[in-house]
Amino acid sequence: MSADERRESVIRAAITEFARGGYSATSTEAIAKRVGVSQPYLFRLFPNKQAMFLAAAERCLVETRQVFEKSAEGLEGQEALHAMAGAYQKLIVVDSDKLQMQMQMCAAVAAAEAAGDHAFGESVRAGWVELFDSVNLLLGADLGEATQFLAYGMLVNTLASLGFPAGHRIWSGFYESAQPVA
Repeated sequence: MSADERRESVIRAAITEFARGGYSATSTEAIAKRVGVSQPYLFRLFPNKQAMFLAAAERCLVETRQVFEKSAEGLEGQEALHAMAGAYQKLIVVDSDKLQMQMQMCAAVAAAEAAGDHAFGESVRAGWVELFDSVNLLLGADLGEATQFLAYGMLVNTLASLGFPAGHRIWSGFYESAQPVA
């Protein structure tokens, strides 16, 4: 494998490990083991654990943004909104690591900010701003609609993290015409 391919493997493994264990509880040893490399090799690809987390967070948000863009392609207004909501519901059911990684990003930023590491928080927030800007454009530059969509999305993240299955009646507020995934 080339270094780029190995780096890609590390990012994928980091998403899984950080999603399941959070930033503090995830060891770089666990990531290295999942990829099948040594820890020293891991640190040739990334300078530190924080860089691995930031790469995993960025990838998670980029891929989520791509799901929204693909689902809304050629659509406008409510059609785009409902297509994006349905695609997101499907994404978090099919790829629960992305869902959990999003939740872990929030926890990691809160912990970093509490410890005075504002640069870490700013890096993660930048990815969320890009996601918001993309959603805002996809929904016709309607700030209220974009805000509501992402607010419902975070509610859905929380519900899914708590174990409420897609289609449970408590999900009903997540845009009525977006059909729940069974």
